[in-house]
Amino acid sequence: MAVQSEPVRAKTPGAGVGGDVPKGSRPSAGPGPLSRSTPYLLLLPAIAATLALLLWPLVETVILSFQNLNKRQLILHETQWTGFKNYTDQLSSSEFWHTAGRSVAFTVINVVLVMVIGTLVGLLLNRLGKKMRLALQISLMLAWAMPFVAQTTVFTWLFDSRYGVVNWFLDKLGWHSMADYNWYSSQYSTFFVIILLIVWGSIPFVAFNMYGALTTIPNELYEAARLDGAGSWKIFTSVIYPNLKPFFLGTTFLEVIWIFKCFTQVYAINDGGPQRLTETLPVYAFIEGVGNQHYGVGSAIAVLTILMLSVLMGYYFRIIIKQEDEL
Repeated sequence: MAVQSEPVRAKTPGAGVGGDVPKGSRPSAGPGPLSRSTPYLLLLPAIAATLALLLWPLVETVILSFQNLNKRQLILHETQWTGFKNYTDQLSSSEFWHTAGRSVAFTVINVVLVMVIGTLVGLLLNRLGKKMRLALQISLMLAWAMPFVAQTTVFTWLFDSRYGVVNWFLDKLGWHSMADYNWYSSQYSTFFVIILLIVWGSIPFVAFNMYGALTTIPNELYEAARLDGAGSWKIFTSVIYPNLKPFFLGTTFLEVIWIFKCFTQVYAINDGGPQRLTETLPVYAFIEGVGNQHYGVGSAIAVLTILMLSVLMGYYFRIIIKQEDEL
C-alpha cells in the first residue's frame, strides 16, 4: 500500500504549535532599500547647508579673484576679467610676502604659547581638589565663552595709555615711565597685546581637552612610574605624552588653523596698525578688498591665504593620518 507523504511546512519565528503562523500576525520584513538610505537622507540638510554657507562663497571668491572689481565696476555692474593678474601682482609684491612671513611667525608664537600654557593648566586641573578645580573651570569657561569683540574691548581698556589698569599697576611697581605708555604706538608692543589676548582666549580649549584626555590614562601607569622613581617630567614624557600623542597632534592642528586665520582680534585692536605693521594675511585681504575697494585683489589674497594654509598643514596632516594608522 502506497503511503502518501504530506508536504513539510517550515516553522517561522513566532509560529504556534505545528509551525502555523498565528492569525493576525505577519512575519517581519528585513530592512529594505529605503531604510538603508535613511542615514544619507538625514545628512542631506547638513550637506546642503555646508554647500550653501561654505562651498558657494568659496567658489564666488575664486571667480572674483580673476576680475578687476572696484567701486566703479560694482556700481555699473561691469565685469572685467583680468586672468591671473591679481595673483601675479601679489606674488611679485614685497608687501604680500612680508605679511605672509609675519602671519607665519605670528601663528608659530601663538600656537607654542597656547599649547604649552594650556597643557600646564590641564595638568593643574587634574591635580586640584574638587572645589578648586570647579572654581578654575568656571573661570576658564567664562574666558572661553566671551565673544571676540568683547574680549578685544576689555583688553583695549586694560592697555589704554591714560586710564588703563596695566599702566597704573606698572607705575605703582616703580616703572614710572609706563604711566602714560601707548601700547599701540609700535609694532612689537601692539603684537604683544594681540598675542596676550589670543593666548588668553585659547587656553581654555586646550586645558579642557587636556584634562579630559588625562582621565583616560589608568592610574596603574602613574603608580608604576613612581615605583620606578620617575619624577613629574619623566612621568609626562614616558606616560602622559605617549598616551596622549593623538590629542597633542589634533589640538595643535586645530590651533594652527584657528590662529592663522584669526581676524577679529588683530583688526579690532588697532586696525592692523601702526602703519599696517601688524597686518596678518586675513586683515591684509580685508583692508585691500573692502577698505580700499579692490575686491578682486582682496579675493586673490584670500585664495592665496587658503592655499598657503593648505601647504603649511599638508605635512602636519600626513603626520596625523600616520598616527591614526598606528593606533
